[in-house]
Amino acid sequence: MSSKETNLKEKFRIALNSTAKVISDDLNLIKKNLEEKKTKDTVSLEIDNLTNPSDFIRLRAETDSSALKKKFSDELIYKKNLPSNTSSRSLYTIAERIRYEALGGQMLKGIEKNFHENYKQIISRKRKDQLKTKEDVPVAEAFELYMLKNFHKIELNALTSRMLNFWEKDFENSIEKHKEFLMNNLEDQNTYSSKFSQIFEEMDIFQNDENDEKEEENQYQDQENPSNDDENSDNEDNKDENNDQETQASLDADFSVDEFNLDEQFNEVESDENNSEQIINKNIDNINLDYKIFTSEFDEIVKAENLENADEAIKLRKSLDQQLVGFQDVITKLANKLQRQLLAKQNRAWEFDLEEGLLDSSKLPRIIMDPYNSLSFKKEKDLDFKDTVVTLLIDNSGSMRGRPITIAAICADILSRTLERCSVKVEILGFTTKNWKGGQSRELWTKNSKPKTPGRLNDLRHIIYKAADTHWRQAKNNLGLMLKEGLLKENIDGEAISWAYNRIKKRKEERKILMVISDGAPVDDSTLSVNSGDFLEKHLKKIVKFIENKSDIEVLAIGIGHDVSRYYDKAIKITDVNELGDVMISQLSSLFETKKKYH
Repeated sequence: MSSKETNLKEKFRIALNSTAKVISDDLNLIKKNLEEKKTKDTVSLEIDNLTNPSDFIRLRAETDSSALKKKFSDELIYKKNLPSNTSSRSLYTIAERIRYEALGGQMLKGIEKNFHENYKQIISRKRKDQLKTKEDVPVAEAFELYMLKNFHKIELNALTSRMLNFWEKDFENSIEKHKEFLMNNLEDQNTYSSKFSQIFEEMDIFQNDENDEKEEENQYQDQENPSNDDENSDNEDNKDENNDQETQASLDADFSVDEFNLDEQFNEVESDENNSEQIINKNIDNINLDYKIFTSEFDEIVKAENLENADEAIKLRKSLDQQLVGFQDVITKLANKLQRQLLAKQNRAWEFDLEEGLLDSSKLPRIIMDPYNSLSFKKEKDLDFKDTVVTLLIDNSGSMRGRPITIAAICADILSRTLERCSVKVEILGFTTKNWKGGQSRELWTKNSKPKTPGRLNDLRHIIYKAADTHWRQAKNNLGLMLKEGLLKENIDGEAISWAYNRIKKRKEERKILMVISDGAPVDDSTLSVNSGDFLEKHLKKIVKFIENKSDIEVLAIGIGHDVSRYYDKAIKITDVNELGDVMISQLSSLFETKKKYH
C-alpha cells in the first residue's frame, strides 16, 4: 500500500469520525481503530479500500447511519415493540433503520444526499438468477425496496421494480392506510415502532409462515456483493443491468488514488461536519419515555377543509367576517404598525467605496472626467432581519367556545395577512380531541379489561387550518371552521405542542417562532380519571422545557383568563379576550425587536 493511499485513508477516517461524533451528539465518542467490528459504544467502519468513488459514498452513508442510530434510536423502545412473530422481525429492523435515516436526511441535506447516492449504488448492483415467483425474492429484500421507494423516495430501476412487484400489493394492503401516520411520527420512535409491530402482526403473509425467517434476515449490508448476471431474466432487465455495470466500470476506470484531488473529495464531508456543529439535540423521544399513550390508532391529523363541505365552510367564513367588523379598526392599526416595523428591517443597505464587490455605476462619471481615478465598488450590508416562519397553535377545547375562539380566529386571520405581506410565512394549527369521554380509545381500553394507568386515553384531533406554504387567500375559508359547532372538545396540550414543534423544526427558515394560544391547563376527563391528576401537566412542562432549552425555536404563550407562566418561560396573561389581538401583535413585534439567545 502506497504512503499516499495510507495518508488518504487516515484523513478520511478522521473526517468520518469527527462527523459521526457531532451527528450522534456524542462528543466523547471513543476513538476506535476502524478495523474493529461495530460495538454499542462506538461508530466504527472498516476502511479496506478507497480505489473507487463508490467506496467514499458507501463509507459516508454507513457512518451517517451508525451515528443516527446512536442519536435517534433507543434500544429499550426497540425491544419493547419487537413483534412476537419472529418471521417479521427483520422487517421491523429495516423499518427502524429507515426511520432514523429519514430523520437524518431532514436534519442535514448532506446526509440525505449520502443515503440517496449509496442506495442508488446498491440498487444498481443487485443481480438475480431468476425472477419467476415470490419465492425468488426474499420478503425482507422486497420490504427494504418498498421502504426506500416510499420513505426515502429512491427511484428503483427495472430489476428492483420487478423484485418489489411480487410483494408490493401485500405491503400496500397493510401499510398504505397508515403511511401518512407513520411519516408524521418519524420523531416518535415508540409510536412509529409500535404501529409497525402491529402491522406486521396482522399481515397475512406472516400468519402461517415460519420458514422464511432465514431468508428474511438479509440486511442491506449483505446485499452489496453482486452475483452473476441473470441469464433467465427478460431482455429488458439484462439490458438495464448491463448498462449499470458499464456505467460503474466507466466511473471506476476514470478514478485512481494517484489522480485523487483531496480537497474536492473531502469538501462535502467537511461541509457536513461544519453544519453539524450547529445541530442541537432535537430528539423529543427522550422526554416521552414516561408518558404513556394507550393507543394512537384512532388519532388523526386533518386538514380543516376536510372537516366540512365547501358550502358550510363559506357560510362559517361569512359569519367570521361579520364579527370581524367590530375589531377591524383596532387590530388593523396594530397590524400595520407591525408591518411597517418588519418592512423597515427588510430595507436594503449598502457599503460604498470598496476595493471589491459590485461595480458602483454612480461613480463612473468621475472616471470619465479623470481616467486615473480607480474603479469604485459596493456591497450589500448584512441585515439582522432573518427569514422567518411563525406557527400559531390555537387551543380548540370546549372552554374556548364563543368569544375566545372567535377572536383567536380573527387574530390568526389578520396576522396571517399582515405577516405574508412582509414575507413571513405563517402556519395556523388547532388541537382538540375527536370525542368527549375518551371515544374509541376508551372503548378499546374497556374491551381489554381496563388495565391500570393506561396513559393518554382519548382520540386526538390535530387540525391544519393553514400550512406555512399556503397563501392566505387559499386558506381563508378554513379559518371560519374554528366556529364549527361541535368541533371544540378536550385539550391535550403536550402532544399538540410536540406535533407543532416537529412540523416547524423541519422548515428551512432561519428563525422559527411558535405562539401558543390557550385558556388554561390541559384537560381530558377520560385520561385524568385513570391516571395521576398531574399526568398531562407534567408532560406539557417537559415538552415546553425541552423546546425552550434545547432548540432554536422561540416559544411564546398567551393565556386567556389563566396564567400559563408555570408552563412557559415567556407567557402573557390577558383577562379580557378583547385584548388578544393587541397582545398577539405587540408580542410578535417585541420578538422581532430582539434577537433569540440560542442555547
